[in-house]
Amino acid sequence: MSERVETIIENNVALVRLNRPSKHNALDRKGFEALVRSGRALAENRSVRAVVLCGAGESFCAGIDRSIFEGSGDGLDEALMRPGRDTVANFFQNAALVWRELPVPVIAALHGAAFGAGLQVALGADIRIAAPDARLSIMEIRWGIIPDMGITSTLRHVVPPDRIKLLAFTGKVIGGTAALEFGLVTEVDEDPLAAARRLAGEISRRSPEAVRAIKTLLNDSLDAPASEALRREADLQLSLLGSANHREAVMANLQKREPRFTDP
Repeated sequence: MSERVETIIENNVALVRLNRPSKHNALDRKGFEALVRSGRALAENRSVRAVVLCGAGESFCAGIDRSIFEGSGDGLDEALMRPGRDTVANFFQNAALVWRELPVPVIAALHGAAFGAGLQVALGADIRIAAPDARLSIMEIRWGIIPDMGITSTLRHVVPPDRIKLLAFTGKVIGGTAALEFGLVTEVDEDPLAAARRLAGEISRRSPEAVRAIKTLLNDSLDAPASEALRREADLQLSLLGSANHREAVMANLQKREPRFTDP
């Protein structure tokens, strides 16, 4: 059996592909485990500077596999709803939040269906690029449950509360273009994977320490009091000033050449 999630690293960019195309990449227990395992492994890889998250076959991810609810031996265990040993997130939430917590930017390329759990995984990414005809839905209401994979954290500064409620109350399916208007996605592109890879390549050519610091700053400070946020800005900036990669960025600009950054 093929791996539920494939990870390929080239030129400092990791391609993470959900790999269950016959099921539209629906997430069973092994799929959740594979996503978290992949994200945590990448967090330890200092050579990775950007991540592209995508799905094999016809869809990004059609949501949670029914086996989770059917008690098939791969089903729902109440213990999975409790926080893990080393995280405030539970088993399901980790599959989305692992991408938010990854120190480098994550770009999700959405095509076909991105329903329920699939959309919530994508919301853990920093940037989402969708095909115009992609189909997105906060679909949990159709199963009589709530969206509970970190959506209260990932959507907080992305979509206005009334729009979140509209989508969550109804399970409404919207296309990629409508998702852009709602704020669920960052861009729309006919080939979202190619667009995501181009963007990841561009990011990978920036100072990796500065990129990591930007993600840390924005993730940690948007909800902080102004005094803490401003202090965090200054502390992160001081950590960069005078570093080898900062000096290289300055010299490359002055000499009008491509910079040659080292791994942080």
